[in-house]
Amino acid sequence: MSHVIAISNEKGGVAKTTTTLSLGAAIAESGQKVLVVDLDPQANLTLALGTEPGSAVVTSSHILIDSAPLMSARYATEIENLDLIPSQASIENAEQYLPVRSNYTLGLKRALDNASPLPYDYVIFDCPPFLGAITINALSAAELLIIPTQAEYFSAYALRNMMSLIRRVRQESNPDLGYRILITLLDRRNRTHRNIQEQLQNTFGEGLFKTVIELDTKLRESPIAGMPITRYRPAARGSQQYRELAQELMEYVKEKDQQTA
Repeated sequence: MSHVIAISNEKGGVAKTTTTLSLGAAIAESGQKVLVVDLDPQANLTLALGTEPGSAVVTSSHILIDSAPLMSARYATEIENLDLIPSQASIENAEQYLPVRSNYTLGLKRALDNASPLPYDYVIFDCPPFLGAITINALSAAELLIIPTQAEYFSAYALRNMMSLIRRVRQESNPDLGYRILITLLDRRNRTHRNIQEQLQNTFGEGLFKTVIELDTKLRESPIAGMPITRYRPAARGSQQYRELAQELMEYVKEKDQQTA
């Protein structure tokens, strides 16, 4: 059984793609098979894994808009146990084309179901930084939404819209959608960061990952090098924290499986 995770926040600059890349690689490093799916028109995840967006024949755009088979779009990466479905700018057309179709929110779910059983333990969607048809498709197909957020006012404020979207998706297409908030780019020396981190903990409690991702220049460098932090600098703080996040996520999934067994 594949566990489907969506990573989304309408606020940009919160390490959403970095989290998809680094978390996916950390899970793969543990021996699990992982498929990361780039749903962002900017295709930053695709670029970060060393693939030119225009070079891919079949992409996530074809899956969403043309109902191409999911497995026809997968590409092997240089990272063991990690495959990629790349993106390109044309996926932005999905925001225009999908809403006029019936049951348009279930396109990705149908693609996953039609490809079942998938040869992956985890499928991770990297969503665009806006809450439109693409993101709703990802959340309708996912069992868990991870919301990266900085410990800063505007980033924390954007969580209101994310919570509203979760309620909407639960009502309309995916009643079992769970969520966890991940604090990223944390500067422990910054008093405002510390205060907002405490407020988030008080507000969301168990809805917050225990793992926190701190500022690390190596995390900014790794996508430029075309590889995840766990491969670019295996001993860096960012590598260790994303490994901790991977373990926490896998424990969460294991507990959920036991509850439903």
